[in-house]
Amino acid sequence: MIPKTITAKTTATGLKIGIVVSRFNEEITCGLLLGAISALDERGANENDVMVVEVPGAFEIPLALDWLASNKYFDVLIALGAVIEGETKHFDYISEAAMRGIQTVSLKYAMPIACGVLTTYTDEQATARSIANEHNKGMEAALAAIEMANLKRQLS
Repeated sequence: MIPKTITAKTTATGLKIGIVVSRFNEEITCGLLLGAISALDERGANENDVMVVEVPGAFEIPLALDWLASNKYFDVLIALGAVIEGETKHFDYISEAAMRGIQTVSLKYAMPIACGVLTTYTDEQATARSIANEHNKGMEAALAAIEMANLKRQLS
């Protein structure tokens, strides 16, 4: 027996895409955003179908995602941010709140949300994941978003 396998399309053509990006650690998050936009452009997204919303930090990402998801305009959302460990437990609290909030919004609206929020131990680790190369996590999040939005369409 060979079960039917559904493989999602990898084109962004016709998708309405919302991106929420944190300004905190801006040098990192700008790199993530550029990577995401580059991937969307390469996959045929129309610039009029992509909206970028800036928020102060990673803690605020889930609320902005909730606002975007609630209007039912977008096919998929992308969360971009960077939380880098410091000398206090603040890193743990913000990382946990951001990740749990992103998941909660995704499940609440049955909407794919790709997570490109870095949680790294050092600035060097964050930089390595945000520069313009094949390991850019913004790019990876955008590609996952495209695939999940198309998969949802195919399964609907």
